[in-house]
Amino acid sequence: MATVTHVCTMNYVAKMRCEDPELLEAIVSNDDNLTYGDIISVYTSSEEAITALTECGIRIPRHAQGRAHASRNLA
Repeated sequence: MATVTHVCTMNYVAKMRCEDPELLEAIVSNDDNLTYGDIISVYTSSEEAITALTECGIRIPRHAQGRAHASRNLA
């Protein structure tokens, strides 16, 4: 595994990819879509954290997006 030198917040990734942030959150919350180390928790205080993605995590497979869209449309 390569050394992580930077991460991007999920909101930034959603804007970069013109995605709905909630859809990206649904994709990331499914453990089948990402491998260990692709998701990073960044603690901004002792009680608050934000989720960030590594470069590998940003390249979420397209099939994961398709599954998320389908499940979201069924809800």
